Amino acid sequence: MTARSHVLDGRAAALADGTDHDPRYDADGFLIEESYDGEQFDREDRAALRRVAGLSTELEDVTEVEYRQLRLERVVLAGVWGEGTAQEAENSLRELSALAETAGSTVLAGVLQRRLKPDPGTWMGSGKAAQLRDIVIEEGADTVIADTELTPSQRRGLEDVVKVKVIDRTALILDIFAQHAKSKEGKAQVELAQLQYLLPRLRGWGESMSRQAGGQAAGGQGMGSRGPGETKIELDRRRINSRIAKLRRELTGMKTMRDTKRGSRRAGHVPSVAIAGYTNAGKSSILNRLTGAGVLVQNQLFATLDPTVRRAETIDGRGYTLVDTVGFVRELPHQLVEAFRSTLEEVADADLVLHVVDGSHPDPESQITAVRTVLADVGAHDVLEVVVVNKADLADPEVVDRILRAEKHSIAVSARTGEGFDALAELVAEELPRPEIRMELLLPYQRGDLLSRIHDHGEVLSSEHTADGTHVHAKVTPTLQAELADFAV
Repeated sequence: MTARSHVLDGRAAALADGTDHDPRYDADGFLIEESYDGEQFDREDRAALRRVAGLSTELEDVTEVEYRQLRLERVVLAGVWGEGTAQEAENSLRELSALAETAGSTVLAGVLQRRLKPDPGTWMGSGKAAQLRDIVIEEGADTVIADTELTPSQRRGLEDVVKVKVIDRTALILDIFAQHAKSKEGKAQVELAQLQYLLPRLRGWGESMSRQAGGQAAGGQGMGSRGPGETKIELDRRRINSRIAKLRRELTGMKTMRDTKRGSRRAGHVPSVAIAGYTNAGKSSILNRLTGAGVLVQNQLFATLDPTVRRAETIDGRGYTLVDTVGFVRELPHQLVEAFRSTLEEVADADLVLHVVDGSHPDPESQITAVRTVLADVGAHDVLEVVVVNKADLADPEVVDRILRAEKHSIAVSARTGEGFDALAELVAEELPRPEIRMELLLPYQRGDLLSRIHDHGEVLSSEHTADGTHVHAKVTPTLQAELADFAV
């Protein structure tokens, strides 16, 4: 079934009485409202709850659809926008569609409403929420996904109108992270983020949740029912707070281990390159191309969550570490940023960030902005950045040229074809810090291990084999300088 792109228009109902006068004035010509803002938007467009075409992921093979219905939620997407263009609003809803499909649901339809400010009670406004309910019934959906983070009261208010489960963008992203987290640290980070999101949204369903123990007036059960006078919701809240405290203690211990490993790399003066970028931009593919790491690559949002650290070498033989980090997305939930802070600090401590951008995306500049916002949150805004425009083989050449002109340090590549990777390797070698301490050494022939270390972690300027050993001019790191001090000439 394909989502129909007709518009559910509230204008006809508004003009059902046959009047067609200027809405600023009444029938007698008197001014109704001084602060009339109708000129800001086209009135018909503003009043519409319109379908966005091409969002449906439901299959046409009836037998397969029936099978999918047994295991997949059937969802309708909803968006409210008051700033930007209609194209930006549609792009956001299409991204939400990809997120919903990644979470394992069938997208039946998507609707957009233009509105200056979200309604504090039902988010869309009661009239449009009623129209959304009709679409839910018409499509046979069991879930509505809102393209923003709803307040607890907005979610309850919208659920009361549409009569099906309502979740927001934040809950959807948390659900995807919960499915894809594999490591112990990743699972703990996701659970912490989910509990922080859930805590202010606890709600009671019927008497079993809201009944309070303690006497006949409270519980109505008399003797044997008197208790601490605490509701079930309060007990749940206390359990969640205890679990959050435990998870934070566990993550603190894991952060200590991560800091120790990072510190050992720092002590050895091993340069670090972090790969950051929007989800599904091709970060893992680039890591595999540069190092042969064999990391999972999938055309799916947030396919990999756990950071991967691999050793690599520059074209001139210097060793460095390459770190693949979790992908970002527009309006990445702040709970996740906090929970994954220790992981994202790998970017802040790097010597160079390869900021991967999907060149084939309809709006790659918005991806760049979203990623830089998160990097600023974790203190990585001062790290040297190279913008890597990936998927150049699929992207519009004009879009790629536009990004390359706008970004001072940038390069276009294709992880699928290998295009541009030689130039990327040269750029990494050029931008990474080089050893600066000059030394003249005479290394005994039996200490070939030291010469190997100079090649790995320093820069050999010249070498000559003599009767007494290998005479070497080199640039080295402070750590190597200390190790080689006994052999200095």
